[in-house]
Amino acid sequence: MSALVHDEIALAKAQLRQDVKRGAAGSAGLLAAATVLLFSLPMLSFALAYGFQAWTGWHLSVCFLLSFAVNVLVAVVFGLIGAALMKKAKQGKGPQRTAASVKETAAVLQNAKPHPRPDSRPALEKAEPVARSSA
Repeated sequence: MSALVHDEIALAKAQLRQDVKRGAAGSAGLLAAATVLLFSLPMLSFALAYGFQAWTGWHLSVCFLLSFAVNVLVAVVFGLIGAALMKKAKQGKGPQRTAASVKETAAVLQNAKPHPRPDSRPALEKAEPVARSSA
């Protein structure tokens, strides 16, 4: 019985660990979005702006705005991926399967009759306690 309870507790922990891992993956996606937006904007913006200007011949300010829009689009994609993973982690079922298994086990064990156990106490504990005299 004790082993069964320990196994079901271990199963519940494993299911919760899986939900935490999904949440961590979602958080990592959001962190990646923030990191890309923060560190790529200066260098990527300059590179894209000058590339757009050389390719199209537009004014440099328009090319900088276009390069910023590309960076924001990349960050939005990472953010959507991270948000989807976070949503999936929040929808995790947790230990519901384990709870159902525990209820099932309890229902089965309600009908079970306990077996008498042999008395394993040492002989000294079985003996009548000696009355102490109060002095």
